Amino acid sequence: MKIIRDLSPAPWTLTGYAPDTWRGLAGIALGAPSLAEIAPVPARVPASVQQLLFERHVIPDWTDHLQSRAAEWVENRNWVFSTTLPRAWLAGGTERHLRCAGLDHAGWVCCNGQLVGRFENGFVEHVFDLSAVPLADENALHIVFDLPPRWLGQFNYTSKIKDWKARFNYTWDWQPRLVQIGIWDRVTLEVSDHQVLSDMRCQLAPDGFKIFGIAPARVEVRLEDGDRALLREWVEPAALARGAAFTGLRVESWWPHGEGAQKTYRLTCRLATPEGGTADEWTRIVGFKNVTWRACTGAPAGADPWICTVNGRPIFLQGVNWTPIRPNYADVTPADYETRIKAYVAMGCNVLRVWGGAFLEKETFYDLCDRHGLLVWQEFPFSSSGIDNWPPEDPVVIAGAQPIVRSYITRRQHHASLLCWCGGNELQGAPDGNKAGTGRPANASHPLLKMMGLEAAALDPSRRYLATSPVGPRFTAEESEFGQGVHWEIHGPWFPVPESYWPKDDALFRSEVGAAGASPVDILERHFGPRSLLPLDESNPQWRRFGFWIQGEAFQKAHGRAPLDLAEYVVWSQRLQAEALERAARYTKRRFPACGGFIIWMGHDAFPCPANTAVLDFDGRPKPAADALRKIFLTKPDQL
Repeated sequence: MKIIRDLSPAPWTLTGYAPDTWRGLAGIALGAPSLAEIAPVPARVPASVQQLLFERHVIPDWTDHLQSRAAEWVENRNWVFSTTLPRAWLAGGTERHLRCAGLDHAGWVCCNGQLVGRFENGFVEHVFDLSAVPLADENALHIVFDLPPRWLGQFNYTSKIKDWKARFNYTWDWQPRLVQIGIWDRVTLEVSDHQVLSDMRCQLAPDGFKIFGIAPARVEVRLEDGDRALLREWVEPAALARGAAFTGLRVESWWPHGEGAQKTYRLTCRLATPEGGTADEWTRIVGFKNVTWRACTGAPAGADPWICTVNGRPIFLQGVNWTPIRPNYADVTPADYETRIKAYVAMGCNVLRVWGGAFLEKETFYDLCDRHGLLVWQEFPFSSSGIDNWPPEDPVVIAGAQPIVRSYITRRQHHASLLCWCGGNELQGAPDGNKAGTGRPANASHPLLKMMGLEAAALDPSRRYLATSPVGPRFTAEESEFGQGVHWEIHGPWFPVPESYWPKDDALFRSEVGAAGASPVDILERHFGPRSLLPLDESNPQWRRFGFWIQGEAFQKAHGRAPLDLAEYVVWSQRLQAEALERAARYTKRRFPACGGFIIWMGHDAFPCPANTAVLDFDGRPKPAADALRKIFLTKPDQL
């Protein structure tokens, strides 16, 4: 029988080494003592190095003033998470594996003085074979983190990206530099004999499912609704390997928020022992929906379809772009996720676009979206870079991205909330076809995006694949081109725009619309002090690092003077954001079914930004813009 042990309760420590001086832990003679620079401190998993050091007062709170700069030295050390595994935990079978669902992002694993393996990807699971390691009464386990890449930030060359680590950590217009290092998801120890299930995954259909996997003997497949069994059949290994299909089931549909109930079922595959017991088991919570896409009313010939139809009902997609809750996302709790998910449900959202500059969100996020009816538009980890936004064409990079695409799909495709896959954020070239420049989105013929499309079609054929977002002839919509049929799925504007803009809009879908609004006064005073954010211009170092959203000139133009205090600025800024987004949402939604959806850039703050386009603040509370959007989102299109 396979035994899976969660290692989060084990006693962990964190130790910091000058580069490469940790190698004595792997039995490599250094010719000098392997002395740590930062002595062991209590740790846990999952956790980021930065959070653990902050808790021990080694680094300051990076959310205060300019203190994020004082944490950057952490990137220049090797960090080691260590624990000991009792013999009893390892002695229950001949095969012993360490499974790490999220390591950020490269390093090594050592056990009992032996180098077990190397990892170099923050986006996939890593499994390390401990079977050949000689056992002791107490077995020393070390997960060692290498130095991260120097720069992957917002201003870069997308075509040259080759490091598999979340880019937003290196600074974005809503995030100062905090390059997370650490264990960001579960670590488990799996001990078994040869009788195990492997490579298990499930494709969903409107009235059933298909199970894939590898098994040494026949497997029992069960679908249960509470205590009631809807299906119980045995499947031979050969059928499981090619995909065992179960359709025509009498199941209730899963609906997006606001359209119906979020009905789910328990799907289990059980590998039995010769004695009738259980050798291994694989369980997922699933839901069934039928999604098709129809052409928008009045859409130009050849345009992509942008009316999402769920279970036969056309639905206006409305929601926010989801970015990480914190730069140290290893430390985000289920409660942090639930606070924000519930806020979006209260807003009337039915879709979240998981942005491509980040990572594959944790299982908790998807579970909550399943439960609350929020459709998930999931992007693969590629994004624009400002200097050059063209996707990589290097065959080595494309080959390296293929396991990431497969991992994303196989780990998350069973979720009822999953709507579609997307190659990445704002991958584009110039309108004249030049790879340099901006204005024309890349398409599925690009070799990287083609590979992603082929993988999605093979592994998850019932779901839509988008080469990038936006898609179509234009990246953004210019008023001068309205009526020419070139605005399909569009990003922008991020305001301001003239009053005449929205009444003339002809976009088929708006997947990024943003307007800046200040954070609440209590957050700004907590992290910056009451006076440190004045004046509102680039002479203030607090504003220089978030130069996208400096509003001092606009305030001066509106009032003929600078703000009297922080509170006056915040009230004005938040009102401006709320009015701009309310107007944009109202005009867009009332066009349905000529337009299929409206998604705000962005949902929530990952840092206490003085001003940003988020509609939830750093603590997850709604800004006035969120309340204004709620009134639009909860109103039917024909009543606006």
